[in-house]
Amino acid sequence: MASADEAPLAVTGATTITVPQARYLYERGAVFVDVRSREDWQAGHIRGALHLDFRNDFDLLQSITSIKADTPLVLYCESRHCLRSAYASLVSVLWGYQHVYYFRDGYFAWMLQDYPMTFRTVAGTLN
Repeated sequence: MASADEAPLAVTGATTITVPQARYLYERGAVFVDVRSREDWQAGHIRGALHLDFRNDFDLLQSITSIKADTPLVLYCESRHCLRSAYASLVSVLWGYQHVYYFRDGYFAWMLQDYPMTFRTVAGTLN
């Protein structure tokens, strides 16, 4: 069991993946699901990821017809100090998804590798 400050190392039924493994799955078309808050998502996220805030709308995953039970799903939040991706991975397994990948290190680890990201642009002028 993990301390309150750290997510579990593994989730039953899901595969815990590292940053290079996440990149490998990304390049092969896995669906990345960002389970962070809307504010965190809007500040920046993995390019092409789907946003389903675990606390508010994660249940919508089941209604997305293009995501089948055998679709590879990579679930992530900000870092290993965020429990949302662990919970989302467990729920996805319970819902019957067969290829659930728990990206424990998450968004910040991806960002540190300078992998594909989308950032909010801030418009403004300098005088």
